[in-house]
Parts: sequence; C-alpha cells; structure tokens
Amino acid sequence: MTTATELFRGARDFLLEHREDYATACAGFTWPRPEHFNWALDWFDVIAEGNDRTALHIVEEDGSEVRLSFAEMSERSNRVAGWLRARGVAAEDRILVMLGNQAELWETALAAMKLRAVVIPATPLLGPADLADRVERGRVKHVLVRAEDTAKFDDVPGAYTRIAVGGLPREGWEPYEDAYAAPDEFVPDGPTLADDPLMLYFTSGTTARPKLVEHTHTSYPIGHLATMYWIGLKPGDVHLNISSPGWAKHAWSNLFAPWNAEATVFIHNYTRFDAARLMAEMDRHRVTTFCAPPTVWRMLIQADLSQLATPPREVVAAGEPLNPEVIEQVRRAWGVTIRDGFGQTETAVQVSNSPGQPLKTGSMGRPSPGYRVQLLDPVSGAPNDSEGEIALDLSERPVGLMAGYHGDPDRTAEAMAGGYYRTGDIASRDDEGYLTYIGRSDDVFKASDYKISPFELESALLEHEAVAEAAVVPAPDEVRLAVPKAYVVLAEGWEPGPGTAKAIFEHSREVLAPYKRIRRLEFGALPKTVSGKIRRIELREATAGGSQDEYREEDFR
Repeated sequence: MTTATELFRGARDFLLEHREDYATACAGFTWPRPEHFNWALDWFDVIAEGNDRTALHIVEEDGSEVRLSFAEMSERSNRVAGWLRARGVAAEDRILVMLGNQAELWETALAAMKLRAVVIPATPLLGPADLADRVERGRVKHVLVRAEDTAKFDDVPGAYTRIAVGGLPREGWEPYEDAYAAPDEFVPDGPTLADDPLMLYFTSGTTARPKLVEHTHTSYPIGHLATMYWIGLKPGDVHLNISSPGWAKHAWSNLFAPWNAEATVFIHNYTRFDAARLMAEMDRHRVTTFCAPPTVWRMLIQADLSQLATPPREVVAAGEPLNPEVIEQVRRAWGVTIRDGFGQTETAVQVSNSPGQPLKTGSMGRPSPGYRVQLLDPVSGAPNDSEGEIALDLSERPVGLMAGYHGDPDRTAEAMAGGYYRTGDIASRDDEGYLTYIGRSDDVFKASDYKISPFELESALLEHEAVAEAAVVPAPDEVRLAVPKAYVVLAEGWEPGPGTAKAIFEHSREVLAPYKRIRRLEFGALPKTVSGKIRRIELREATAGGSQDEYREEDFR
C-alpha cells in the first residue's frame, strides 16, 4: 500500500523533474489526496532523519547567527511538542502564536502539527484590541508570544495558557525555554486526518473586518507544492523570502515551499530596511532563490543593485502585482527576471510565471499545475474567455484551497457558489492563456464611462524617476463623474511641490491615453495594512471628502 509520504514525494518529485517544462507539469501533475497526512511527522521528520544539512539559518542585525539542521529541528520540535502536551495542549486546541523571525517560530509550527493543534498566526505588530478579537473569535486556548509582548495581553480576557519566549518570565506566564529539557522522542496520540484543521488565518482586512480563513493538514502543506514549483526551488537551495510572521506568505515561502523542496530557509532580521546590507548578506550566504513583496522590490531599485555580486538564480514577487518598470530595472542590473505570482491567504499560488515559461511583460503568467482557472463575468457569473473575475473550478477542487471561512458558512457559500471559488480579483486572458491582473473588483472604477485599472496607472507613474510608490483611486468630478487621482510617495532627492507635480502630470500625459490620465495628485505616505498592502479604501474615503493638499492637472496647462 502506498503511504502518504510516498504519495507526497511522488507528486513533489514530478514537479521537480519538470520544473522548467510547464506543459508537461500541468498535463501530468495530480494532487496527492491521502486520507491521513501530517506534514511534520510524515514529511519533515522523514527527510530530517540523520540529515545534517541546514534547515534554518537566521542572521541578526548585529551579525549573530543561528543555524539549525533538519535533524536538530526535528528533535527540538519533538521536545516542544511533548512539553506543550504536558501544558495541556491537545488536538484541535487553538494556539495563538505571535513571534518574530526566530527559531522558536519554526519549532512551534512543527510541534503544533505533531500535536494536531490549530495555529492562529499573529504578527507582533498587533495591539490589544486586535488580539482580543482573535482570542474571542478564534476560541484561543493557548497563547505563545515574545516576552516583550506579554503586556499586550493584560487586558485581553480569556482562560488561556500563557507561554512567553525569551526574557524574564512574568507572573502567570510559563517560560518556553523549559521545553528544551523535555524528552527528545515524541509519540503522536492518534492519526491525523487530511482534512483536520491546521491553521486559522485572519486576513489583512484591506476593505473590511478580517475574515478567518481555515486551512487543513493538506491544503497548505500539500497545496504549497505549487508554490515550490513557481519559485523554482530545488533540494539544497538557500531561499530568502522577505515576509512578516503572522501572514500567509510567511507560511507559503518560509515554511512549506522551501522545506517541501528540502531547501534552507534563510532569514536576515533588521529593524530598518537597508538594501546594501541585505545584498551583502545575500552574497555572503549564497542565496539562490529570493522572494519579496513589491514594496521591498521598489525600495531595492532605489539602491545600487550592482552591489549584489552573485544574484539569485530565481527571483519572484507576490502580495500585489509588480510594476513592469521594477522588473526591467532588476533585469538590467542582475540579468534575471522577477516572476510574478498570484494567490491569496485562501489558497496557494493559483497563477504564476514559473521557471522556463516564456514571459510576457505585465502578465502574472498562467494557472499553476493542479489549478483550473476561469474568468467569470462579474454580472452573470458565466465563464468569460477574455476578462472577468478570477475563479477556481471546483469540479476538480485544488488541494491548495481553504476549507472555508471559519464560523461563517454564509460567506463560504457565497465565495464558492455555482461551482467556483471566486477570488474577488479581475484579470484578462490572451489567446495563449496568459493572465494579466486588472485589480480588485472593488478597486476598478469608471471615469468618463471608461473602465480604469488602478494597477495600470500606478505602473505608468512608477516609470517616472520621482515616483517611489503610487496608489490611484477615483476622485469626484462634476463632468466625468470620476477622474483618476494619484497618491504619490516620492523617491529620494525629490520634494513635494508644484514643480514635482507638474513633472508627474506631464509624464502622465505622455504615457497614458487621455481618459486614463492622472487628473489629481497628492503627495504623502500610503496607508497600509500591517502585512504591507495598500489600503485603497482609506484613500477613496479621504478623496471623497476633498483635500486642500491636492494638485489638479488643469492648474498646469
């Protein structure tokens, strides 16, 4: 009988074998669907046995380092699992984990899986109000946090176990470090069903109250075989992904995808982004694959990219679409092309430019192996070949799709009505099946009766040397109903004022069709979620009320 480990390895090895042959990978890949599966026990511990290769390598800002092998991670997670079990952590208990990029984060993730406990990842940036919401709605029984964050829970009600990592323990909190004295052998208390809950993610809430996304022991661990394929990971790679703990992309590319490939997870911790230091660490530790959100890529191109002597073999971006100008600057400097990917907290990567595919400027690629992507007409819901809402065909449900929105059956039913999972994102598709992102369905707007994609206009603005970041929203207009307004963060060396505004308006007239031109402009920081996504809803609300700080195109004619 084929074991779950063998099923998983077979699917993984097939994708590795065809990592640069997209057609074969899509035609031949089938999702492993075992009845029982526990990634920590059935995969990680198997590849970790006697394995002294580095699994996790963390470099701190002060130069200190932590290196842990696969074998050490397996043993340490066994100790933590046994210790947590002695503290009362049981199968399906909810553990809120709020740690930084530190070894204890990965140890806890593996340990919780072994216990069949459910992890609620949380960023250390959260405050007491957000934590109270998570504890209540997540029905949290245990919290495991950095010692410096324990005070945030003083006013968070609940009868939950309190575990502190690092520092002197406060009254009522148990020191995590005691776990290292526990036995190094772990015996599970029962089998893990493939659809048992594994993670509950609170979404970043760009437009509404955060949703609670439920993933299982297969939807993320097995689902991220697609993410491994998109990144182009191979055994022995050193993978750097810049992402904050607590958000789905951290699990995507700092846990499941690299360890699915038996690659090293590399972390460089810093308090303030320093492009030169980051590139120096990438060189020093021979990073071979690199993933970063658009915000980081936009900061990198403000620096001298030639400082990186040995660029990674594979570079990718996710979180929001990456503007073509950024891709071109990196290609010129490093000789490699950033490959976009599209996914959500609710899924693994759905659409991507995987290694070996011909790339098209501005396109986020084609559906990942194992995903059947349709574009649905926003009104009728019928499949549309050319443009519509990105949706996943549930007649062959991909493994890498959430179980649903936890505790919200109505929202789950709405998202998966009619045999499709609807993403809420709009894209177009060309004759070769390449998809180009247009925007969130609630971000696209009309001006002079023309449909406007904020992403397209933002990409055009970034081509100007003065623009470091931009966000476009509709501004009220008596004649056109709405016109595009840009909020702009300026690059170093540029100052806000009429001269800079005039230069950007002139650039807009040169590169955009008349109906797409920027008609309003305002300088300043962009509101973002704690995961780094632009909150356009705040900008739309601010714009609706008018502003004395905006510049108007007609003032410069």
